[in-house]
Amino acid sequence: MKPQGKGIVILLAEDDADDRLLVREALTEGRVVNELRCVEDGEELLDYLHRRGRYTDPEESPRPGLVLLDLNMPRKDGREALREIKADPDLKRIPVVVMTTSKAEEDIFRSYDLGANSYITKPVTFERLVELMKVLGRYWIEFVELPS
Repeated sequence: MKPQGKGIVILLAEDDADDRLLVREALTEGRVVNELRCVEDGEELLDYLHRRGRYTDPEESPRPGLVLLDLNMPRKDGREALREIKADPDLKRIPVVVMTTSKAEEDIFRSYDLGANSYITKPVTFERLVELMKVLGRYWIEFVELPS
């Protein structure tokens, strides 16, 4: 199987270090070769997207083509960050896929109401996570036309 990738950066907003590592490994195992950048909470996500603080250098903090967003994070949670991203004219076109442990209907409805492009419940096994990363890679990177 040929490695997937269009050259977009995937930005993962996830507070759990083990989950960040698992996503990185699942992308590698699924042969999704796109660069993965990680932030640990909603504040850091917005700093990255607005190139503030330690993210001012565009070479070090390239604009992502896709954001994978956990909802339950410290400081600023994913819901608040999603609201701000989709309200910002410079950021609202970046696809945001909510990837969280919550199966609550309220979280699903609210995420879509705030502008999420997809809502995914995190798989419980590594094999399912690899499968998910392959599917995400194929859909968001191979098939979808993203704005530059």
